[in-house]
Amino acid sequence: MQPTVLAPGTRVDPSWTPVSSPAEAAHLVSAGVTVVVELPSGLNAALAVASVFRWYGAQVFVTAHQDEVRQALDMTDSLAGRRPPALTRRGLA
Repeated sequence: MQPTVLAPGTRVDPSWTPVSSPAEAAHLVSAGVTVVVELPSGLNAALAVASVFRWYGAQVFVTAHQDEVRQALDMTDSLAGRRPPALTRRGLA
């Protein structure tokens, strides 16, 4: 499932389950539950938390840094093999 990035204050689906730890997210995702993560307000912290939770399968993220978090989620999905990289280059010396 493609990750969803929402702005703070956006109404979330009541069927989504908020989580507070990556282990909890992994357990719920394996059970087929859509999980939502409220990210910290700082940019660096938001990027780090989003990447870790996405690695464990979280699908919905609430943050004030939508563009930056979207880029971090795309990178995480590429590293996890869930999507192809946006750009590949072959380095020949």
